[in-house]
Amino acid sequence: MQKGNIGVTTENIFPIIKKFLYSDHEIFLRELVSNAVDATQKLKTLESKGDFKGELGDLTVKVKVDKDTITISDRGIGLTAEEIDKYINQIAFSGANDFLEKYKDDANSIIGHFGLGFYSAFMVAKKVEIITKSYKEGEKAVKWSCDGSPEFTLEDAEKADRGTDIILYIDDDCKEFLEPAKITSLLTKYCRFLPVPVAFGKKKEWKDGKQVDTDEDNVINQTTPLWNRKPSELKDEDYKKFYQELYPMADEPLFWIHLNVDYPFNLTGILYFPKIKSNIELQRNKIQLYCNQVYVTDSVEGIVPDFLTLLHGVIDSPDIPLNVSRSYLQSDSNVKKISTYITKKVSDRLQSIFKNDRKDFEEKWDNLKIFINYGMLTQEDFYDKANKFSLMKDTQGKYYTYEEYRELIKSEQTDKEGNLIYLYATNKDEQYSYIDAAVNHGYNVLIMDDQQLDVAIVSMLEQKLEKSRFTRVDSDIIDRLIAKEDKKEPELETNKKEILSSVFQSQLPVMNKVEFNVEVQSLGENASPIMITQSEYMRRMKEMAKIQQGMSFYGEMPDMFNLVLNADHKLIKNVLADSEGACNTEISLSMRNLQS
Repeated sequence: MQKGNIGVTTENIFPIIKKFLYSDHEIFLRELVSNAVDATQKLKTLESKGDFKGELGDLTVKVKVDKDTITISDRGIGLTAEEIDKYINQIAFSGANDFLEKYKDDANSIIGHFGLGFYSAFMVAKKVEIITKSYKEGEKAVKWSCDGSPEFTLEDAEKADRGTDIILYIDDDCKEFLEPAKITSLLTKYCRFLPVPVAFGKKKEWKDGKQVDTDEDNVINQTTPLWNRKPSELKDEDYKKFYQELYPMADEPLFWIHLNVDYPFNLTGILYFPKIKSNIELQRNKIQLYCNQVYVTDSVEGIVPDFLTLLHGVIDSPDIPLNVSRSYLQSDSNVKKISTYITKKVSDRLQSIFKNDRKDFEEKWDNLKIFINYGMLTQEDFYDKANKFSLMKDTQGKYYTYEEYRELIKSEQTDKEGNLIYLYATNKDEQYSYIDAAVNHGYNVLIMDDQQLDVAIVSMLEQKLEKSRFTRVDSDIIDRLIAKEDKKEPELETNKKEILSSVFQSQLPVMNKVEFNVEVQSLGENASPIMITQSEYMRRMKEMAKIQQGMSFYGEMPDMFNLVLNADHKLIKNVLADSEGACNTEISLSMRNLQS
């Protein structure tokens, strides 16, 4: 038996693994199963080159849970005593003390930087054993053991077959990892697409009223995931089925992009355009990142632009390390290239669908628009591409590109200053009378009913589109929505306006943070007797205050509405006549009282 100390330049390595990596402690299973798969893949490579002459046989990696232990077993290349000494005992890296001190709070940096995947076992185990036998002829089996201190033992062992068993004696504070359901969930999360079969226990069947084990291994992974297959081999049903496997509760996706690039970086994957619901935040983090089919994370900010985090699906790239830190992602050149590539693929795909099947694109628009609008708001170069296929929808349900809509309205909706006025509504039912008045005036009205983004989109388009202004259809009376020329309308005498204003002001409800301004206008006999409008500027500022920091001042201001009385309408004339009659009667009574 050989005894010794692990060749680590600091004795702080185990406390750091135990303490500072604790928030990520579940990754131990990913690391150990990945190592087992790597050992198996290496054996297959040796066999293909003729360097291994034996039978491969069953190469399934097996995970087993007992009362106090978890065992990960493979039939890969195994290790000799010399290789254990080199790869396990010698964590001799220069500058380790400085590095560990600098990055002690960043689990992934430590593991990723020094290849300490095996040592992640000590996050959950008080003792770890390796029983291994090399594929090389004449090599003996050996057993390595360590109790979480720098001390280890290495001795001969009994093992008939090649490969490696890693036995973890689980610590008292990590007993949840001895529950089969926990292991199943972790294997499904991290290992479901590994390229070598991974089995946990046996498949079960019902017998005599209860579930019993069969002789068949319970393999938890698909060794050839869809994204590694050629698109020419796949049908729409294959992509939809895979999507349902990834997101069992989701609606059918709109469409998808199959990624496959090998220069200047390696990347495969499938990205789906989901039917995005109203809340953006609930839709994020549905892209799963893999490294050689090993799950890494579903927090892909930094790898893809912010707006693309709304997509669903998988990205697999060996050029993104298995253990990545946020600071690494932000600075890595490969990651930036991948981000640019994915953005281009997405915009090209959208452009292609729009050109080749515009009808299909329009049918999907109501689900696509939140994604495209969010992209244009947050990614400047995406706007440059998307403005060619981004659509506007009017209240009649017709769709237009930005250029098409400009051509549609420029003759009727240009004001006296030469500004193009885009009229829009946010609710067709609530704003029906305003929409109707605008349409009867020869105007077209857009529908912009996405409360999360349309306020910001309106502001963005006013900056992007030359001499253009957006005005909500209920922000003023129809003749003032698009000022054509100064017209002098016959006005009601000032005293009569004051009478009407006083009468209606006296009947308005008193509401918290709401103010009404009553004005009288001549709108024509056929126009509505009363209209309530709200200033476009103030309403928009208050809406922006809800979603944008630093604008809370506007949010505190009262809602200000204009109550516009149509002096030409019969009902308003009747109110005025009645009020004048009542006023004259009151004056007559007062005069009589004075005379008597």
